[in-house]
Amino acid sequence: MAGNASLGCAKAAKNDEFYTQYSDVEAEMNAYVEFDPDVFRDKTVLLPCDDPEWSSFTRYFAANFARFGLRKLISTSYAKSKGRGTEASPELDSPLFDESLRESRGRLFTLERAADGTGDVGIGDIRFEGYLKGDGDFRSAEVRRLRDEADFVITNPPFSLVHDFVDWLCETDKRFIFIGNDNMVKYKEVFPLLKRNEAWLGWTRPKEFLVPDGAGARDNVTMREDGVRVASFGNNCWLTNVDHGGRHQPLLLDTREHNLRYNRKLRKRLKEKYNAQDYPSYSNFDALEVPYVECIPSDYDGVMGVPITFLDKHDPDQFELIGITGDLEWAQRECSFFRPPPKDIQQISRERNKTWRVQKAYVDDQDSLPLIPVYDRLFIRRRKGQR
Repeated sequence: MAGNASLGCAKAAKNDEFYTQYSDVEAEMNAYVEFDPDVFRDKTVLLPCDDPEWSSFTRYFAANFARFGLRKLISTSYAKSKGRGTEASPELDSPLFDESLRESRGRLFTLERAADGTGDVGIGDIRFEGYLKGDGDFRSAEVRRLRDEADFVITNPPFSLVHDFVDWLCETDKRFIFIGNDNMVKYKEVFPLLKRNEAWLGWTRPKEFLVPDGAGARDNVTMREDGVRVASFGNNCWLTNVDHGGRHQPLLLDTREHNLRYNRKLRKRLKEKYNAQDYPSYSNFDALEVPYVECIPSDYDGVMGVPITFLDKHDPDQFELIGITGDLEWAQRECSFFRPPPKDIQQISRERNKTWRVQKAYVDDQDSLPLIPVYDRLFIRRRKGQR
């Protein structure tokens, strides 16, 4: 993916190798630096499977190396990345260059400040340290050692390897910033981090990625006027455990009564889907259904089910994140407000709707059966003293 090739052998069949644009890297990193100007000071940043020949991540951090006060920048490249260029690079100009190893070995690049801390350094000072023993897969022992040396891991892994990548990150206590698909927030490796406030969404949403030559055809790929191929996505986000100001802005909300009286979109939704004039409660969870984030009632203190998009605006000081629909193990073992229907009602529901699952959220229909499905919902509760 983005400025970092196929993080660990992203299979060609997956066709999910894209490259982040410089402007997107810059916009996201600005949020962390504006919140804490010293966030990267005296730190080592690892960009796994990231190559200075073409990587926006490497170019951005090299260009801002002195301004951020970085101690060291480490980039590793994946041997078989489609994005690898052939123009002049630290590798090609190095006496360590070996054409016979380029297709099978990953490569290691570093950028360090002078020992006495003086002098500006930039992209032209990146050193090619040689070839890795393997192909640069982030799961390899040698890249793991580099991860353990670093303070930050910043990258854009292939969507197909996000599960593995999060597991790899969680082996350590490193700070991280990476791009993934919105669906990853529901993964068993990711949601517990969100729930424990150990990870959260970043500030921006990259929508277009550069597509390498040789990549397979995709419906979402177009050609820009400058001749560059780009893939457009509407469902990507950054996941991080680095703080930024965007997550400390409480939602400005109205009361339940005012929402129901003045929000026509809400009234229309309640009428058309639930034949209701008030926020309905779920059939199988003791919680209030809130169809739109902006319609969270400011005066309701119980558990509420809200759209996944709530995470974009979640202020952890305002709302507690409790759980998520669709997780049967959590519902049965931990959820104190899970109210599964009797077995006979569950059987009838499955017969009428083959996709019916007790751990999903439903509202009763006209026959008092839990058959009106609700999209994936996060369960939240207002923190005491917050209005």
